[in-house]
Amino acid sequence: ATCGHGCKYGECMGPNKCKCFPGFTGKTCNQDLNECGLKPRPCEHRCMNIHGSYKCYCLNGYMLMPDGTCANSRTCAMVNCQYGCEEVKGQVQCLCPSGGLQLGPNGRTCIDIDECSTGKAVCSYNRRCVNTFGSFYCKCQLGYELKYTSGRYSCIDVNECVTNTHRCNLHAECLNTEGSFHCKCKQGYRGSGFDCA
Repeated sequence: ATCGHGCKYGECMGPNKCKCFPGFTGKTCNQDLNECGLKPRPCEHRCMNIHGSYKCYCLNGYMLMPDGTCANSRTCAMVNCQYGCEEVKGQVQCLCPSGGLQLGPNGRTCIDIDECSTGKAVCSYNRRCVNTFGSFYCKCQLGYELKYTSGRYSCIDVNECVTNTHRCNLHAECLNTEGSFHCKCKQGYRGSGFDCA
């Protein structure tokens, strides 16, 4: 079984046939499956889609049960949580639907944790961290693009001189570098390479 385009979040089962891991979809299993849009819905009240998975949470006054249903709770209603609550050893605690969110100072609303600035997010070489509400993802650094080569996805240098995305002067030559490019004025011209006279 060989899959020419690879199976990003799955395994190759036959000629160009991918079997996706749970939570992913697409021909090459490179897309996140939005479980919140499935029928029947996986959560009784509210659903938050996250990369490769999902989280359930309840309306105020309800408590999240292990099976994703929401149980009416007088204690929850009194606490007035943004995303529902749970009872731990007789104590009511507000919930946040993702590990990338934390309870705010009021103990009721959830605020985003910026994993990129706290250093919690680790992105591999040539990738930069992009923060999202409740999570983060890794994106190729500027000057690189995601390509499938030799059996895996990697961030490969964009040759701006070939793709014609450089801003070199008409009288300058473009020289590709890792993640960027240089402009050099041609013989008989002087300047920065962006301006040649």
